[in-house]
Amino acid sequence: MSKYAQPPLDLSGLNTIPIQARGGKVRVQDFGKAYQGGGVAAWLNSLPSILAADSFRAVVDAVANAHARKKMILWGLGGHVIKCGLAPVLTDLMKRGYVSAFVMNGAAAIHDFEIAIAGYTSEDVEAVLPDGRFGAAEETGREMNEALNCATEAEGFGEAIGRRLETLAKFPESSLLCQAYRSAIPVTVHVAVGTDTPHTHPVAQGASIGRASHHDFRLLCSLVKEINDGGVYLNVGSAVVLPEVFLKAVSVVRNLGNPLANFTTANFDFLQHYRPKLNVVERPHARSGGKGYSITGHHEIMIPLLAAALIERKA
Repeated sequence: MSKYAQPPLDLSGLNTIPIQARGGKVRVQDFGKAYQGGGVAAWLNSLPSILAADSFRAVVDAVANAHARKKMILWGLGGHVIKCGLAPVLTDLMKRGYVSAFVMNGAAAIHDFEIAIAGYTSEDVEAVLPDGRFGAAEETGREMNEALNCATEAEGFGEAIGRRLETLAKFPESSLLCQAYRSAIPVTVHVAVGTDTPHTHPVAQGASIGRASHHDFRLLCSLVKEINDGGVYLNVGSAVVLPEVFLKAVSVVRNLGNPLANFTTANFDFLQHYRPKLNVVERPHARSGGKGYSITGHHEIMIPLLAAALIERKA
């Protein structure tokens, strides 16, 4: 006999229903198929029509359809995307017409700039932080800031850095900034003063940094306006700055009376953070149609996979 005063609940009177009447959200017709060869397109078609596989195919469809309709395709890039060595993949997509513009945070621009001038980037922070050498690279700080200090009123952050690299770059083929500038593909760069290492350099001027980044925010608003009715915004690897900037751009465009609905957004990252989930995937579509997707995975795998799927679909 149990010592507990409360007996277990008697389930003999529970009402049950036939499984056919209940139904189910997972069905055998949605199951995956064993891969039989045939390339990325065939592999993609073999995936289950369930959860992330369906979401990934939906993003491929959205980008492909935007490309076919000549609609705006914006790529938002965090610094890790550049450090993963994806510039050649993104450059190829740009040349194929799958990129209308790049949107970078400060880290992405810095890493790409260093790759362009030196062929490497990403210092060992733990090794150099104790004696204050972190972020003290002379060429990076001097040249990026001088590019902004000398920029014309018509140039924003991304364009000014791209123009500077025309004379400085030793590895232009590996730099997204170089390749985009040469192709006249807009690059907007969005910084928070103090977050990026060049801001500590002696020639840094807050007025120049702020003016150039604000110029690029206004340019981004103009670009976001064009994702209406079939365009795409992809946020890849930025957890805070770009999701916040994108949401403000969405609001500005609508505030000025422009239609902005029925577009696709996606957040690609190896962790799904709060701001991208809300500001990229969910909030922009409230009462306006369209759809947002969260795709979880490592950039160095997921972005080449997306590129391959787009290229094979076109072929």
